[in-house]
This record gives sequence, C-alpha cells and structure tokens, in this order.
Amino acid sequence: MRRVVAQARKELTQVMRDRLTLALALVLPLALLALNGTAISLSVTDLPIVVQDLDATASSRSLVEAFRGSLTFRIVELKPDEQPEEALLENRARAAIVIPRGFERDLLRRESTETQVLIDASDANTANVMRGAATAVIQKFSASVSGVAASGLPINLETRLWFNPGRQSDKYIAPSMLAVGLALFPPLLAALAMSREGEQKTIMQVYVSSITAGEYLLGKVAAYFLIALAEWFLSLLLSFAMFGLSVRGDPSALFVCTVAYLFTNVCFGAMVGVRIPNQAAAIQAVQIVGFLLSYLLSGAIFPLSNIPVQIRWISNLIPARYYIDVVRDTLVRGSGWEGLWLTPFILSGIGLFFFLMAWMRIRRMQIEA
Repeated sequence: MRRVVAQARKELTQVMRDRLTLALALVLPLALLALNGTAISLSVTDLPIVVQDLDATASSRSLVEAFRGSLTFRIVELKPDEQPEEALLENRARAAIVIPRGFERDLLRRESTETQVLIDASDANTANVMRGAATAVIQKFSASVSGVAASGLPINLETRLWFNPGRQSDKYIAPSMLAVGLALFPPLLAALAMSREGEQKTIMQVYVSSITAGEYLLGKVAAYFLIALAEWFLSLLLSFAMFGLSVRGDPSALFVCTVAYLFTNVCFGAMVGVRIPNQAAAIQAVQIVGFLLSYLLSGAIFPLSNIPVQIRWISNLIPARYYIDVVRDTLVRGSGWEGLWLTPFILSGIGLFFFLMAWMRIRRMQIEA
C-alpha cells in the first residue's frame, strides 16, 4: 500500500509542475461544459415564415396575428408580386402560410376551409416542430372562431410539465455535457501519462523494479482519479452557477455513481496508454472511442430510441450512457436510488474490465523484462 501511495504522490507532483497539463485537467472541462451547455439548444424559436393572404379580410388578418404571436415563428416580408415558393428557395423563410380567397366567407358560413402550410423539410427535425406548431396555432384559432370552449369538449385535456416546467434546454443538455466532459479529460490525462512512459522507454525502470504491476497501476489510477474528482467538483459548481441546476432528493446516488464513473474512465485511459505507447495515437484513441461515442451514442443529445437499431447495442458498453441518467435524475428529477441502484454495479464492472486489461499488459511486459 505504501508503494501505491508513493506512486500516486509522484504522479500528482509531476502534474502540478506541468502547468499546461494542469490547465488541461481543470480549465478545459469547464470550457467544454460552458460552451456546449449554452450553444446546444433543442428549443426551436424565431423561425422565419412568409404569409400570402389572398383573402385580405379581418378573419385572415386575425390568423396572421395568431402566427405573429407565436414564439416559434417570425413573419418576414413577402413582396406583392412574389410567390411563397421563391422565399423558400432563396432560404429567406422556412415555411409559408397561404390563406385562400373566401377564407372569411367560409368561416362565417360554418363551412370547411383550407389553409396551406408549405414547410422546408431539408431539416427533418425542424420541419416536424414547425408542422406541430403551425397545426396548434390553426387549431387554437379555429376554436376561438367557432366559439367552442375547452370546457365544452368531450375531453378536457390539462397538461402539467414536471421537473422542467419552463422546458429549458440547458437543464437537459448541461447534465449530459458534464458527463461527456468527464468521459474525455480524465482518460486523456491517464492515457498521456501511460503512453509517455512507453514512448520514452522510462517504463522499463518500472518493469525491472520491485513494484508490482498492480501497485504501479493502482498508483496511476489513484492519482488521476483525484484529478478527475476535482474536475467533477468544479464542473458541478459551474452547472449550479451557470445553468441554475441543483441537487434534488438524495445525493448519495450521485456520489456513489460518480466514484464508479470516474474510476471507469481513468481505467479506460490507463488501458489505452498501456496498449498504445505513442502519445499522438493514444490521444486519437481516447477522442474517438471515449469522447465521440459518449457524445453520439449515450443519449447526451438525442434519446437512445432515435439511434438506429443496428448500432444501438453499442450504447450498452459506453459508461457515459449510464452516468448521464444519474446526473439528469439527481439534478433535474430527484427520484433517488429507485431507478439507479444497478448503475454503480454496471459502471464498476466496466471499470474493472479496463483495469484488468491494463494490468495484464503491464504484467506480461514486466515478466518479459
């Protein structure tokens, strides 16, 4: 145990002396969290649309005002001699509303009338949002014109938004970006430390020394685990201050799962560094395997159900997939251990696999030396 502590102290001393490494360890995770947490938004607002009012009556103008009052849409000018399709082709508008002649007359006669909505579907997700928003605006306008109150309908739908009533995207994105940042920088530091010794051949001193492979690896993992814990703490404080998040319910699930998650990520970096004794190649491996997969296949941005079935199974092997659920639950919902009790066991199992792979590699090289 004394040699494990000595190895960890030596590694921490080297990191503290290297200011660039220290900045990489503590500043870049905060910058990544702040940038992604504010730049990525799932809220669709202020989309430009044009309106062609062929009826030019009080009723048609009321419908135009209904679209103007929506937060989703922003009406831009359509020239009198211009067709709506031209605005879509020139990318000046994302949708066009065409109100036909006889619109008010049909409404007064209680007859069916049609309003055409042309939507630019080059962005499929935005197109679906626009279609839903336009349908909601028209339905609300129709109900107000026909005089049908909500209480007069056979079913009175009353919707309540739990956990995030303001539907703020940052409360969804920020927790996942915290997890993704911890999937990049702790393993990156560990991989650089391990690959540097292999690249510079200083690892040979370890192989011929009395320290065992397990003690050497535990010392490395312990040092970078402490650095990762500092990264997590600073990122959590930034999430509280910048995004208005707070711990809800029992925080013990977050603490226990964080320990397992950081251990897993550091062990992954150590495994990469041991097996790839080249710093540039180790960085690329951590970025591609650790960061990109955590960013794309963990549910950080889009739900796992949106991932194609052919590659969705890969998400079961990504630690960030499980930790994102923990952070979102603790900082947004607050349900506690009820839905998270299995998570630390899964994360610990993945971490122990990474540790075993790194230990087997070091042990074999030590025997050969």
